[in-house]
This record gives sequence, structure tokens and C-alpha cells, in this order.
Amino acid sequence: MTGEVFINPSILNANFEDLENEMVKISAVSDALHLDVMDNLFVPNFTFDIAKAFEIISYTKLPVDAHLMILDPDTIAPKYAEHGTHSVTFHFEAAKNTATTIRNIRSNGAKVGLAIKPATSFEQIENFIEEIDLLLIMTVEPGFGGQSFMQDQMEKVRIARSRIEKTSKHRPLLQVDGGVSLDTIGKAATAGANCFVAGSAVYKSDDPAGMVEKLRAIASENFKF
Repeated sequence: MTGEVFINPSILNANFEDLENEMVKISAVSDALHLDVMDNLFVPNFTFDIAKAFEIISYTKLPVDAHLMILDPDTIAPKYAEHGTHSVTFHFEAAKNTATTIRNIRSNGAKVGLAIKPATSFEQIENFIEEIDLLLIMTVEPGFGGQSFMQDQMEKVRIARSRIEKTSKHRPLLQVDGGVSLDTIGKAATAGANCFVAGSAVYKSDDPAGMVEKLRAIASENFKF
């Protein structure tokens, strides 16, 4: 581990009527753009269909980290990889065949992320840890932005970090998503997260780029692995 941290702003709380400019605001200081895709089936909210998602991806030069909160990731996740999405994260709870979906995303040229909801234990996905590039531990219930950070998920982050440190080959990023702010990012970094999704904190700020830099500074100070 080098101690490097990654800040991936989410556009969930951006102005959807002016997404091109909203993405430009953070493009110079961010590691990737986090794209929340919700289908109103797996979660009780809808953001984009696949055509709109691909249009958004074409707007930005940043790598796109697509977080698929959808009912059928086995079929749809590989399509994002085919389209050139940098990384595709799908939910373990929604997949019918996690191992196959991991292979299909990777074979189409994208990095693979696996996401788990707050009620899902790390032990349920531990067998996949060396097959993925990113593990996303949700620190809110997926579906809406602006929720409060779930401190009780930090034990899961600590368990995941301990396991990741023991991997014999590739070590995935450990990402947290939900309620990440100036007040919470240090706690997540201390627990072992090194990749952070921030939506409300960034886009409700008067200076989105400046907020990304502040979040990065706190995370870097607290991530010691």
C-alpha cells in the first residue's frame, strides 16, 4: 500500500439540467466520476436508463465509475463495460451469478467493482475479494443522496481492510459511499477505506473543486495502510 486515496464525486446531487458544466467543475481535481444508475426496482428511485447513462459518460474525460443499483446486473453490467466505462460496480444482492458477472465485465475491458448493502456481511463476498478491483461498502441504504453516514459500517470496513491486506496478489480499492463529508471521511479512512464517493458534500458546496481537495486532504491524513 502506498497510502494513496481516491475521491470519486457522485453527480447524484448535481444539477441534471446542466450536467456537462457540473462535471467540469470537479474534473481537474477528481480521480473518477461516480455515476449512480438506479432502476426504481432494486432501489426505490430512478436516475438514468442505459442510453442516458452512456450519453453522460460521453460528456466527461474523467474515468467513469458506474455504480449499478439495478435488478439485472448479470445482463446489463457487461454492456457498460462494452461501452468503455472505466469501472463497473454491481450489487452482490442483485446478481444471480456473481462469479460469471465479474468475468463478463472484465472480459469486456472494464475494472470490476462489487457493492454490498449495509445488511450484507463482508463474509458473504469474501471469496470474491481477489477477483475484483473495487469493493464498495455502502454507508447508507442505496437509493437516495443526502442520507446520514452509518457509523456502524466501519467495523465492516475494518474487517475488509484486514482481509485485503492479506491478499497475495492484486489488492482491490476499498470504497465507501453514502454520507461522506468533512466530518465522516476521516473515520472511514482510519477504518481502512481508500476510495470515497461524495455527492451532497461536493455539489451542495459553493466550491465543488475545493471541497474535493479538502476531502482528499483529510482522507490522506487518516489512511495509514
